[in-house]
Amino acid sequence: MIHCTRRSFVAASAGTLAAPSFASSTHLKLSAGWSAEKISQVLTAPGKWRPFPPASDREAWTRLPAGLRTALLAAAEPLHNIGWPVLPANLLLGFVRTGNRSEYQDVRNERRDHLRTLAIAECVEAKGRFLDDILNGIWATCEETFWGVPAHLSLQKAGYGLPDVNEPVVDLFAAETSAELAWIDYLLAAQLETLSPLLRKRIHLEIERRVLAVNRARNDFWWMGFNDPSRPPNNWNPWINSNWLTSELLIAQDAAKRSAAVHKILTSLDNFLAGYASDGGCDEGPGYWSRAGASLFDCLNLLHSASAGRIDYFAQPLIHQIGLYICRTHIYENWFINFADASAKLRIPADLIYRYGRAVHDEDMQLLGAWAAEGSKDALGGSITRQLAAIFNFETLSRAPKGQALLRDSWLPGIQVMAARRAAGSPGGLYLAAKGGHNGESHNHNDVGNFMVYAGGKPVIIDIGVEAYSAKTFSAHRYEIWTMQSAWHNLPTVDGVMQSAGRKFAARNVAYHSDDHLAELALNIEQAYPPEAGIISWRRALRLDRDRNHVEVSDQYRMNKRPGKITLTLMTPAAPLAAGPGSLQLDHLHISFDATALTASVQEVNLSDAHLQSTWGSRLFRILVTAVNPPAEGRFTLLLTEA
Repeated sequence: MIHCTRRSFVAASAGTLAAPSFASSTHLKLSAGWSAEKISQVLTAPGKWRPFPPASDREAWTRLPAGLRTALLAAAEPLHNIGWPVLPANLLLGFVRTGNRSEYQDVRNERRDHLRTLAIAECVEAKGRFLDDILNGIWATCEETFWGVPAHLSLQKAGYGLPDVNEPVVDLFAAETSAELAWIDYLLAAQLETLSPLLRKRIHLEIERRVLAVNRARNDFWWMGFNDPSRPPNNWNPWINSNWLTSELLIAQDAAKRSAAVHKILTSLDNFLAGYASDGGCDEGPGYWSRAGASLFDCLNLLHSASAGRIDYFAQPLIHQIGLYICRTHIYENWFINFADASAKLRIPADLIYRYGRAVHDEDMQLLGAWAAEGSKDALGGSITRQLAAIFNFETLSRAPKGQALLRDSWLPGIQVMAARRAAGSPGGLYLAAKGGHNGESHNHNDVGNFMVYAGGKPVIIDIGVEAYSAKTFSAHRYEIWTMQSAWHNLPTVDGVMQSAGRKFAARNVAYHSDDHLAELALNIEQAYPPEAGIISWRRALRLDRDRNHVEVSDQYRMNKRPGKITLTLMTPAAPLAAGPGSLQLDHLHISFDATALTASVQEVNLSDAHLQSTWGSRLFRILVTAVNPPAEGRFTLLLTEA
């Protein structure tokens, strides 16, 4: 809720582009050449795969750095004998009653985190001290009716509400739970057998009936991508597939069924890749990359390991480009380009980025991952698959060279996103990021033509991001939420008419250019607005002048009649001060414009949403640069100069 008071990368040659397909053929099919029969010939036999040392391998666990062992045990100490929080039915119904997602999810996440933390601690210590806690956690998890979350129950025919025990469905968190139990069963098999010979049988039974059998039998879950080839699935696809794959590799005993499932997973991942152009750009933004491209890496890494390197996709250019996306959207420190449903400030999966970079032989990714690892808790938390990898890569990562890549230029034509800084390798000067695209993107905001500006690595003109998710976020009422509306992005509004949602509301005639002196994105945005806006044409040009260290925003328009008011919005975390006619001063930026045509006003935006507050604090500011009764055809220019 708000209250108003080192290396340049250009993925394609510069020039004018046709409207992108956004489902470009990548010419990469993971399933090509890998039939179920061929997969069965290269996969390690069921029960023989040893990706990490089990707890019984005491030499491997005691060889871990003493500080890491101490930290892993310290994380579990407060959980010893504290019991397990309950998940009552009324908490499940809270989502349909109030729209609140977090009340149930917070308790569910606490249970999973506790179980994972205790299991890892038992592997470290191996004294049996945590085994009863683990027993209770496993049993409590197996007793849950649904391993997922109520916000995802649209997957079942009965819809939202209580889960239907007669129709098990697989969402993100049902799949994650399956993988967590599978890893615990693998790591502590001998110890669990001493508790009861029925305990591991129960784990296997629940994973089989809730996840493995369901995913093998069904093709209609939207996240699989088999139903509508025109709409490639989003991060759900590799995220779920990575956990399904983990469970198949660790739990499945029937080799033929397991190989058929792996082939199906590869085919499903092909559907995900169909949404990627060759530049590897992710239209969900870097906040979701950690569960989109990075979960794809999880899948490919698991297969590489389980096949002793014979299933290997890391030399494929697209896989490299998908990984490098995280470097191209990195601004400085923890700030990232955050178009779509993403936060501007991120804690990225450091160990995974490093390992991904190592797999595709990319130095920038390895440097960024090693840099982000300082202060990271990768080895202490997160999904258990990634935590185990981080634990046994801890020493290597701690010794690896560190650095922020700070690429000078990036251009991703598949999603029409550009970024440019004054000089490679330095946060100094101005940084410009801008987008074209369309308003039917995954996690879409109505934001065709939006841009952001950072000065000295600090946010000045921003994309707000998104509030905490609620029932409204992914409903027909999504665009009633203020953070989704173009009037709350750095965009024009004509007589109160904003951009509309949908694939047809898109940029046209997109042109990008970059050289040692400037970087520019120019595009027509009139088709992002509905007819009632009265826009015949609107050409927006966003230019970073490296020599003068300023950003120029130029809007040239033609209307079908003289408008009453055109407003150019600028969102900022800095309190603007008037500095004379046609002039505003921010902390790190000076904004100037033609005072004879435009006037500026400022609204203070008080933030009550905790998710937004975690990035921006308690308030933002909305600058409204307005032309009253402007001509039907004209041009506005804003000049942004580092203060």
